[in-house]
This record gives sequence, C-alpha cells and structure tokens, in this order.
Amino acid sequence: MMKPLFVLVAVCAVTIAAAQKKADPGVFARTITTADLKAHLSVIASAEMEGRDTPSPGLEKAAEYITAHFKKLGLQPGNNGSYRQTFGLSKDSLAKLDLSVNGIHFEAFKDVAPMWVNGEKVLLDYKEYAFAGYGIVDAGRDDYDGMDVKGKLVVIIGGSPEGFTPSKEGRLASTATAIKVKNALQKGAAAILVATEQIPPRSKSPVVYRPDWEKNTPGQAPPVFYISANVVEKVSGHSYAEVKAALDNGQAKPGISEAALTLDYRLQRDRATASNVLGVIEGTDKKDEYLFITAHYDHVGKDAAGNIYYGADDDGSGTVSVLEMAEAFARAKKAGKGPRRTIVFMTVSGEEKGLWGSEYYSDNPVFPLDKTTADLNIDMIGRVDTERMSADTLNYVYVIGHDKLSTDLPVINEGMNNKYTKLVLDYKFDDPNDKEQIYYRSDHFNFARKGVPILFFYDGMLKADYHKPTDTIEKINFALMAKRAQMIFYTAWEMANRDQMLKRDLKLPEQAR
Repeated sequence: MMKPLFVLVAVCAVTIAAAQKKADPGVFARTITTADLKAHLSVIASAEMEGRDTPSPGLEKAAEYITAHFKKLGLQPGNNGSYRQTFGLSKDSLAKLDLSVNGIHFEAFKDVAPMWVNGEKVLLDYKEYAFAGYGIVDAGRDDYDGMDVKGKLVVIIGGSPEGFTPSKEGRLASTATAIKVKNALQKGAAAILVATEQIPPRSKSPVVYRPDWEKNTPGQAPPVFYISANVVEKVSGHSYAEVKAALDNGQAKPGISEAALTLDYRLQRDRATASNVLGVIEGTDKKDEYLFITAHYDHVGKDAAGNIYYGADDDGSGTVSVLEMAEAFARAKKAGKGPRRTIVFMTVSGEEKGLWGSEYYSDNPVFPLDKTTADLNIDMIGRVDTERMSADTLNYVYVIGHDKLSTDLPVINEGMNNKYTKLVLDYKFDDPNDKEQIYYRSDHFNFARKGVPILFFYDGMLKADYHKPTDTIEKINFALMAKRAQMIFYTAWEMANRDQMLKRDLKLPEQAR
C-alpha cells in the first residue's frame, strides 16, 4: 500500500514543478502597475499617516491598511492566526532636565538634550571638565594626547577642523559624532557633552522609545548629552565661531578646566508596543521552505514644529511594492500557478529606530530560518540617486548583498533581470570600503546575520530629500519604480520555484557578525 502512494506523491510533485516552469511570470509581473503603486502610496505617504513614527497612531493606521490589503488578496495570517507580530517597547517620558554651569541655568531641548536615553535618572555634579577640542582620534592625530580623561566629564566640539581630512569617510570618519563618542568612552570618559550649533531635531523629543530586548540598558553606559552653542558662549565668554576658530588656529588647546556643572535628568517609564505585518501565500510541493519579501512601513514621524516627514520613498516605495508583489503572486495562485515555496510578505516597523522589527523577527522567527531560502528586502526604490551622473539614471537599481552568503544570488537575479527587465544592476554599495555602510542599514541585515541569503534593492537617494519633510509622493518616479518592483518579482518567482534552496556557501564578513 505504501509504495503506490509514494509513487503518486512523487508524480504529483514532478507535475507541479513542471507546471511552474511552463508558467509565464510576465503575465503576473505586468499587474504591478504605476497606477496601483501610486494609489497605495497616496495612502501610505499621506498626511493622515503623520510620518508613521514607531510607535504612533499613524503607524497603526498604516498597519491596518496593509493588513486589510493582505486579507483582500486572500493571504493567510503570518503569525499563528494573526497578521501581526507584536513586540514590546519601553516608553521613556522626560520628567526633568536641568543643566547649570557656574550658576547659569540652561533650557531643556534648546540648550541641552540627551543624545540617547540614559537610564531613568542621571545626576551629574562636576567641578571640572576635560575639554578635548574636536575629540578626533585618527592617523597622526589624537586630541586627547597628554590628557587623562578617565572618570572625567569630557566636552567635545562637533564638526571638524578647517582643512582636516579624516582617514575614513562617512559613518566611520573620525569626525562623525558617533565615532567621537566611541573614542571618548574608550578613553574612559564618565560622561560626555557634545557641543553643536543647534540641538539636532531628533533629540528634542520629550518621549523616547526603546525595545524591550535591548541587551545593554542605557543606564549602564556613561551618559551623553548635546549642548548648544549658547552654552559654549555663556561659559567661555566667546562666540561658538570664535571657539572653533581658536581651535583651528591652535590658540585654544585641549585640557582640564574648572567649572561648576550640575545636570539633573529624570524619566518616567511606561509601556508601548509596535508590530510587524505578515501575510503568507502557501507553497505547493515545497511549502515547508520559505521566501521572504520585506520592507519597512515606518518612517520618522513629525518634528518638534509639527512638520510631517512623509517618507514616500523611505520606505513607502518599498512597502507598496511589497503590496503589489503580494497581489501578483496571489493572482498567480488563483490561476493555478502558485509558488512552490511559501512566500512570506512582511512589512516591519522600527527600522528607522535601529532595525527593531526585523531584529525581533530574526530572534523570534515564525518560520524556520534554516528553511528560509532568502530575503528580498526593498528599502527606497522610487527615486533617482541625485549623485549618479551617468546615462543610465532612469534604468538602474543598486543591489546590495550579491557577493555574500550565497553564490546563487547574482546568478538568479542577473539571469531574471537580463531575461525580463534589463535594468542596470549596480553593486557599488557592496564595496567593503563603502563609506555609508549600506549593507548594515536596513532590515535584510537581521536575516543575513542569521545566515539567510539576502538581496537588498535601493535607489541610492541618500541626499536630496532623505529624512526630510520633502520626501513626498510628487517626487516619485513611478515608471522606474514599477520596473524595479517587477524585476524583484521575477527574481522572487525564480527563487520560489527552483528545485533547490539557495546554497549557503559564502561566509558573512567578520565585521557583519
């Protein structure tokens, strides 16, 4: 009795595979249209969504819209009967922030603000501080030279000296604020004040959220605060520009200075939640293997003045592309051409805060990661890179991750692109020396760090309207966006229907682990 049954199952599997190979994916790819993309984006990037901050009412509205679309298409809930995967957040509301230097009191958020959350209470009381100038540590330069700052309050000036060129670029540059803070901590600073002309807008919020699973609670790290040019001027008796000029020409030197400084910072801690949205199209003969198509549906919300950061490209474009691809695959399934592998369409939240949603999923997977053939992540595919000065400006996409984890990745992606869409696939951000470190900056990375092969599709729009209120729907190139989304669909089609899962035959670079 068992042998005939086994033969029947095997025949069915071969029949399904053969049917998939005969199916024309172009029929379904062409349902990804500029009109549909625009209709979805007109909702996701609308004023009603208020910039989709994590968490916020606008983000919840976006999640409801995505969920409704998945339900309409007939996608199955992706998390044990629910379309949501919810994760917990700590909500820290400012109760008090007072800074006094030599008896002069300064205003919260105008003159002083936390660079990051520093536990529920920070009390600083110093009689002196270590002034480290620009706080630069680089080849041939150490602004801490001859000065022991261990256990001291360190003050550094933001920016860089006139004419100074750091040995590295972008986020790794010695002039980047995060690198300066890292160096000060390595030197043993007990607390750090970073002077800047104006407090950065994103540090002015009286409410800050962080994920429940954050391993190193902020209270364990030395506190870091921004201080304004006004503080520098009141304490030094010189304008901020004069202080910088004196540093540049060597008249001002790093060293220990006296000052009576107190800072009292207190928080009220509450709870909040955010969620990822998952919709599933079940596969056929390989339904216990999975392909993920992801994007983040959050953005950065509103600023202190109430200006909405619409996030049409970042990442409204990726989100609505996921919605359109879900519809294309749903149409294929309805036509009897459904994928062999199960496809999980997942839009995540908290990306702008630090890849929260994808980190939570990768640490709490609904579907086995060892059975996940790949993640195709889409983060900004609706615009043109304003720095790209080449003839292919209207026919390209940046592809990140092609040379990591699996040698199958470029073969499949290039093959489907050459056959159907003929976009220029630009690998410039896979350069190990990429100054922007793009490989580490979107949700695919949390799959990659678990060994899942990934491709990340991106338009390169890092300047122009990036993280500004002007990232609006009017600036989207819908024809190019549709072509990019179709190319990703073709790649997904092949990955979902090929006989074998993608090989995992390449190691992730050491720095990425």
